[in-house]
Order: sequence, then C-alpha cells, then structure tokens
Amino acid sequence: MRHRLVLALVPCRTRVVAASFLAGLMVVACADPTVDPGPGTGGASGTAGVGGSGVAGSGVAGTGVAGAGVAGIAGTAGAAGSGIAGRGGAAGTGTAGTGAAGRGGAAGTGSAGRGGAAGTGTAGAAGTATGGAGRGGAAGTGSAGAAGTGIAGRGGAAGTGTAGAAGTGTAGAGGCMNPPAASPLVGWAAVDGMGTATTTGGGTATPMVVTTQAAFTSAIAGTAARVIHVTGNFTGNFGIGSNKTIIGVCGAELHGHIGISNASNVIVRNIKIVGYGVGNCALDPSYDSSVGCSSGADAVSISSNSHHVWFDHCDVSDGTDGNLDINNGSDFVTISWTKFHYTPRTDNTGNDSTGASGHRFSNLIGSGDDVPADVGHLNVTWHHDWWADNVNQRMPRSRNGKIHLFNNLFTSVGNSYCTNAGFQTHLLVENNVYNGVKNPLQPDANGDMLARGNQFTGTSGTTTANGTGFTPPYQATLEAVSGVQAAVMAGAGPK
Repeated sequence: MRHRLVLALVPCRTRVVAASFLAGLMVVACADPTVDPGPGTGGASGTAGVGGSGVAGSGVAGTGVAGAGVAGIAGTAGAAGSGIAGRGGAAGTGTAGTGAAGRGGAAGTGSAGRGGAAGTGTAGAAGTATGGAGRGGAAGTGSAGAAGTGIAGRGGAAGTGTAGAAGTGTAGAGGCMNPPAASPLVGWAAVDGMGTATTTGGGTATPMVVTTQAAFTSAIAGTAARVIHVTGNFTGNFGIGSNKTIIGVCGAELHGHIGISNASNVIVRNIKIVGYGVGNCALDPSYDSSVGCSSGADAVSISSNSHHVWFDHCDVSDGTDGNLDINNGSDFVTISWTKFHYTPRTDNTGNDSTGASGHRFSNLIGSGDDVPADVGHLNVTWHHDWWADNVNQRMPRSRNGKIHLFNNLFTSVGNSYCTNAGFQTHLLVENNVYNGVKNPLQPDANGDMLARGNQFTGTSGTTTANGTGFTPPYQATLEAVSGVQAAVMAGAGPK
C-alpha cells in the first residue's frame, strides 16, 4: 500500500510531530510478528526487539501532555530448541508533548532459541588394575581415564567431562616373597616319639623376613618358635635351634655348613644349600690336607640326638665331607623332594684320600658301627629325592635305623654304588627309578634290605634284595614307578 503524504503546508513544529507519528505507523505496518517454525538443531538466540525510539518532545518536561507513543509490538519469542529468533518489536513513536518523550515501543522479547543440551561427556572410568597372585607382585597401575568430551549442541555449551581418576591397583599377593606351599608331611618326621608328636617347626608364628646374614644368624638361634623367610645369599657356619621353620624365598642360598645339633622340631624348605667344597675340598676353612676331603664339613649335618627334622624341596650340593648326614642318635627325620649333586672334583691328598672319586659321598646315616647312641634311632624317610650329577656313592649309606626309600630317582652316571643297607639297618626300598647307574642296591651282610617295585634302566650290578625290611608306622601313598622320573625331575628342589 502506498500513502501520499502532504506536509508542505503544516507549520514546522507540527510537521516534526506528524512526521514522527507517521513514521511510527509505517514501522508498525511493516513489522512481521510471525516466526518461521522450521526445526533446527539448536536455535540461534532470538534477536532482541529494537527499542522504541520515539523522538523526544521538545516542550518543557513535565508540563505538556505526553505524546501517546504507540508501543512497538513485541517480537515473538523464537521457538525453544530451534527456530529463528523473534524479531524485536518496532520502536514506539510518541507525539511530542510538552513533557516526557513518547513511550518507546517495548523491546522485542523473542527468547533466544533454546540451545541444544550441553554435551555431557561421561567421566573416564578410573583405570583399575589388580596385581596377580604369585610370589609379592608389583602394585597394579591404571592409566588415568580421559576426560569426557561432549560435542556442543548448537547454542549449547560444550560438554565437559571430569577426568577419570588414575587407576590404583592393589599389590599382587603373589611374587617371589611368598613361598610355595609345603608338601604334605609324610614319613618318620610325622611320627610321635621322643616327646614330640609331629614336626611343625615354627608353627603359626608370624613370618619374619631376614635379608642380612646377621639377622639370619640371630633368628635361627634359640628355641623360640619362629617362621623365617630368607632372602639373599649368606656364607658361613649356621646353627639352627629348635622350633624353627626356615623357608627360602626369591632364590635364597646358604653357602658353607648348616648344623642341627641337639635340636628338635625343625623344618627347612625351598632353599639352595651349597657346601664349602665346590670343585675343591681345600676351599673349606676346616680342610686338613693331611687327611683329605673328609676333614671338611658336611653341607648339612643332623646330629647329637636331634629329632623331628624335615627337609623339603631343597637343593644340596658340594659338601666337603657329605651333602646331608644324619648321625649320633638323631631320629624321626624326613627328607623329601630334594636334589643332591656335586661339582666335579678329586681328592688326591691326605691319609683318607679317595682319589678320582673326590669324596663325593652324598648321604651317610650313622658314622660308625660302634656308636651306642645310634641304637634304636636313625629312623629316616627319603621320598621324591633325586641323586643327580657326579654323586659317587652313599645314596644313602646307612647303619642301625629303619630307613624307608620310595619314589626316588637315581641318575648319577659314573658312580660306584647307590643304596646301601649297613650295620643293623632295615631298609624298605619301593618304587624307585635307577637309571644308568652302577650297583643300584648294596645290602651288606650285617644289614637288611627289602626292595620291591623298583625300575632299573641301563644299570649294572645288584638289582634285587629280598630281606625282611619293616612295616612303616605311618601311611605313605606310593606313585606308580612309571611316572616317578618325570615327577621328581619336575618337582625336586626349590620352587
């Protein structure tokens, strides 16, 4: 629509007012109060309506009648979430009075298009790690979860996720500081006698960890019940008192001599014991060249009425005299899952010289035929033990006691003999494997041996013994001889 305006003849002041009035009418006529409802993905903010811009009357304020300015039409609010912002209402134009300016049109009240919801990133979950069970595992460590990042909705603020806390793992219960479980106690060490019902060592005492030789020497002394976890390598002469459990962890080794004398209720397991005579008996501090290797120390000696002693899962080697000897009235002993061996050596000097055999004599039970304290004692069980490289003889050699050998392995090629029944001994030899050795069985005329169920492969010499033996006062489950070699080779020694 067109409007013809004739203002030429109107006085100047009146023309100004009229012009303002007509301008207001034209703006109102042109204002578009509608909204495009088209959907959006996050509406832009509605544009605020333009404020009323009536021209101020030039009369003196307060004395004239206010020009009745027509209020601008409010802009329609933009639809929430999407849509075009409402246009602001046109400015109101008031006719100038002699007083206040004409009231401006109301500001457009189009609400800003509702922004898309703020993206909400989920906080990264805390990393979690649990250490594995083994012998003391390192603490599990989880990486920090990444902060969640939401994509900003149009018109919405960018989502901000809180960074996930770094995962914290619990230290694994496993690891080398935690020793493997003990084997079941079987044999003479489990039998009631000499005032002791069975062998318990330190019993349920809280384990103490020793990492120095001084601490170890102190811990094993006396009769107080202790469970001692040993880590490290120590060299010397070590005397073990009663009521002790000594367990090697993390590859612990004891070098020199271990003595159990007039002590009872002792367990030693999962540890490597190396005598002084590694390849040369003269390395032993007590070596006497006028005598030879027999002047030196055993790697282990159980003596002087010691009883209820159990060695389990050990590796014993290179004793100057013997590897593990039991004598002088000792009793109720079990040796299980233990490996015996030597480094090659000779014994060419001294009045007790053994020449090329190097006095590599592993295990002696009873030091002589005329030891009164031995009578009625020296009862020993050997099971799942392995006599391996370079052992020449005494696997074991025995006197007096009732000796039970079952499920053992003998592979000491180049030996002179293996299992001996000496003075007043009763041996029961069952389900053992003799592989590539000489003289597997050696019953003396004054000893007794009953051998049954054993396996001999590539051997020479005696393989039968038909004595009376004895009936053990304990239960022992024998494994089939066909599986003994594999089981012992896999299981003997520290773990």
